[in-house]
Amino acid sequence: MGTRRKFTPEYRAEAVALVTDSGRAVSDVARSLGVHENTLANWVAKAKEQGEVPDKPLSVSERAELEKLRKETAQLQMDNAFLKKAAAWFAKENR
Repeated sequence: MGTRRKFTPEYRAEAVALVTDSGRAVSDVARSLGVHENTLANWVAKAKEQGEVPDKPLSVSERAELEKLRKETAQLQMDNAFLKKAAAWFAKENR
């Protein structure tokens, strides 16, 4: 069995910064640092979860798509609610 390597918080933060600031893929950075890809991915996810990595602002097209999808979701939820009521009404009528 191998021994577990320990990494300092500073090392982890620098590795996460390499991924987030450079735009390089996690696999590429992990390979260059000699760290397992999943380990680095976990560090990045944890940093994002803790708010240590700011989210990139949405572009204009991404904002437009988000707004469109939100409207579409609201419409689908209303349609679904209506269909549930209609199905319940038909089930009641056919007893």
